[in-house]
Amino acid sequence: MTQTRDFRAAILALALGAFAIGTSEFAAMGLLPYFAADLMLTEPQAGHVISAYALGVVVGAPLTSIMGARLPRRRYLAALMAFYGIVNLVAAVMPGLAALTGMRFLAGLPHGGFLGVAMLYAADALPAGQRARGAARVLLGLTVANIVGVPLAGWMGQSIGWRWGFALPGVLALISAWAILRVAPRVGGNRDARPWDELQALKNPRVLWVLAVGAIGFGGLFAVYAFLTAAILATTQAPAYAVPLTLAVFGVGGTLGTWGAGRLTELMGIDRAAYLSLFAMAATQGFAALVVGSWPLMVLSSFLIAAGAGLVIPLQTRLMDVAGPAQNMAAAMNHAAFNAANALGPFLAGLALAAGWGWRAPGVVGVALTAAGAVVLTLSIRRDRKARLRAAQGAAATAG
Repeated sequence: MTQTRDFRAAILALALGAFAIGTSEFAAMGLLPYFAADLMLTEPQAGHVISAYALGVVVGAPLTSIMGARLPRRRYLAALMAFYGIVNLVAAVMPGLAALTGMRFLAGLPHGGFLGVAMLYAADALPAGQRARGAARVLLGLTVANIVGVPLAGWMGQSIGWRWGFALPGVLALISAWAILRVAPRVGGNRDARPWDELQALKNPRVLWVLAVGAIGFGGLFAVYAFLTAAILATTQAPAYAVPLTLAVFGVGGTLGTWGAGRLTELMGIDRAAYLSLFAMAATQGFAALVVGSWPLMVLSSFLIAAGAGLVIPLQTRLMDVAGPAQNMAAAMNHAAFNAANALGPFLAGLALAAGWGWRAPGVVGVALTAAGAVVLTLSIRRDRKARLRAAQGAAATAG
């Protein structure tokens, strides 16, 4: 692939798929008050639609990793995107909560597999010294989605109907699938791959502890963000542009936060950067709870909770260190862990809302989940230190 002239177009096609995924995943949170009103649901009931997508990612990540281990990547990626596009379009037209929830679960299945394999495919498109650049270009699609795609889908949902907010990423996904087949170089599958070996990552306690930190600690972000637009509409007299603005500044904050977290991880080390990220997340989620009722400050809180949520970088770095040969499965399961957080956070925040705790409840739930993530991180670090100490003592005893 390094010899082809089409690698830029191929990476652009893959980035468009990541853009469609990012738009679909996060736009659903901004569309929540609109489909809740149309389907005559409470906000906690509508939150199940958000959780269904996240659970689909959790289930689909390991399955697609196993299924795609030996398949030609070009066709595999195009098939995942085509499936993603069709399911999103069906979600846009099917009536009722059950149908929407089911389609969102199915839409989540290709999420982790596509992003994981697309990053590898893009990395192989460039010379060895530039592999990370290719993977970063694919992930740029997710970043741009939060700045452009999600606000656009939110505006469509507010202006012409929430179903258009699901139809948009569906159409983009189909275009991405067509483009991948059209411009991506043909690369054969790896016939020597042993798909079931990837499952060894799920038996590695060090991997599971890291995944638990993400699944719990990151739940705080989604607890707040899933209900943020609903809280703005319910507690303020915000102008029409406030909701798209909220979604756009979230994307800008996430972009800056990811960039800053990478630098902090290099400067401070993995563990300190992870703790700092968790502290920043708790502080910004607490701020989000305090400013409910003031739409300008709630828009600001959207920026801050995204900017403070750089936990993904140190956790991904730690996963690379502990996953051993099962890098593909670990990368896919990292997406699954954060989407487990996407299910857990809105679910618990919805329970708090249903219990009558008020619109400050998601922020309180967020702080609690982030604190729990810090506890799990501490236990994980202590476990690793004890394991290294026992290994060192065993090596010393053997040498003696």
